[in-house]
Amino acid sequence: MLETNNGYKSGFISIIGRPNVGKSTFLNRVIGQKIAIMSDKPQTTRNKVQGVLTTNDSQMIFIDTPGIHKPKHKLGDFMLKVSKNTLREVDIIMFMVNAEQKLGKGDEFILEMLAGNPTPVFLVINKIDQIHPDELIGIIESYKERYDFAEIVPISALQGNNVENLLETVTKYLPEGPQYYPADQVTDHPERFIISELIREKVLHLTREEIPHSIAVVIDKIRRDEENEGKIRVAATIMVERDSQKGIVIGKRGALLKEVGTRARKDIEMLLGSKVYLELWVKVQKDWRNKSTHLRDFGFREDEY
Repeated sequence: MLETNNGYKSGFISIIGRPNVGKSTFLNRVIGQKIAIMSDKPQTTRNKVQGVLTTNDSQMIFIDTPGIHKPKHKLGDFMLKVSKNTLREVDIIMFMVNAEQKLGKGDEFILEMLAGNPTPVFLVINKIDQIHPDELIGIIESYKERYDFAEIVPISALQGNNVENLLETVTKYLPEGPQYYPADQVTDHPERFIISELIREKVLHLTREEIPHSIAVVIDKIRRDEENEGKIRVAATIMVERDSQKGIVIGKRGALLKEVGTRARKDIEMLLGSKVYLELWVKVQKDWRNKSTHLRDFGFREDEY
């Protein structure tokens, strides 16, 4: 049974918002290391990613959810369900918006989702380093007209501006509770999941057009090779939906796949604290985003949410 220290505060905070508003950047900033992948492509986050921040008097469990958007396939339905379900199980909801973007239909859709929810909702205006300070008042007013936010906090997740103030404000709203995770644990996801995400991130960075949304990464094996200086061998398969996409991901004479491997290996070595030998394959699984069996096989399990 979890013990509750007198005066110790803990709780769960959901980070929601439109795609590409900086949720994963914020999570990595707060945790102090990369546990959520980042890309300028929308819909980068597909599962919910929990990051744990432990201080002397509190533990905050942040849940980075997929960007809320209109679904176009079963994977999209899954992502929207993940985002919606977290709203019912948290102590605070952080609605993050991009200061550079005007309040749009996507934001209106999220505000409608939040209507009637008794959970305190923070409006977090991210990317304030990208606008003139005078513009901030108008942004705040446009959102205040539409929802009664518990707090409104402007930040720059990339630069770190006002992030500490946001964390202090979050702590004030948390209930007294136990320390759910050990103090040195920063996520509840297994290493296998994070490794697959780090590989997927590199493909996102190096490809364009339809490729980023058509890939999944499956970790086939992870094992330590004691005969080879204790290197960790990681074998992974990058799934695509069409033969033409396979050719793009592999690249001319395997150049793009090799670059994916080189970049991913560096991040995986930082994660594992060990030298890594990374093997990558590319496989076609036609229309996997619309097939429930493939979604389950690739780690998108509705029954977990």
